[in-house]
Amino acid sequence: MSDPATTAPGAAAPLPEPLVYALPDLGATQALARRLAGRLEPGLLLFLSGDLGAGKTTFVRALLRALGFEGRVKSPSFPLLESYELSRFRLYHFDFYRLSSDKAWLDAGFDEFIGGRGVAVIEWPERAAGLPRPDLRLRLDFDPAHGEQARVARLEAASVRGAACLNALRTAGDAC
Repeated sequence: MSDPATTAPGAAAPLPEPLVYALPDLGATQALARRLAGRLEPGLLLFLSGDLGAGKTTFVRALLRALGFEGRVKSPSFPLLESYELSRFRLYHFDFYRLSSDKAWLDAGFDEFIGGRGVAVIEWPERAAGLPRPDLRLRLDFDPAHGEQARVARLEAASVRGAACLNALRTAGDAC
């Protein structure tokens, strides 16, 4: 019998175990972003969590570079949203760290950008109430035992689409 905590709604199979990557330096973080970039598809929702300064925006910058974006990648800390037109889809990069309330994202109309033909990446999703369930969750944590620049990334599926992405990473043997 499958565990309800690991089974996607409407799916018969349990979600795959999370993938955990050691990221000893910036290059490893960029490599993980490149691996994930090729598996993103329109409609995907990715939550990015972790301590302040753990590399969430750095990860998104590397993700955008891997997707072919050559322009300036700005942190959405103050505007809360930066949008990037890519060849396959538009990527919406949200940063909810400075939300004035847990429902401010709805008041701003940001719900219109989630689940459509673009990919939405949300930093600090825990600061917003009522967000839809993500496809993937990526948590970046400091790993001081392995150096000042070291991080640990935990990538977890939360939907059938996210499970397909994780399984593709696992099957391809992608390890950082």
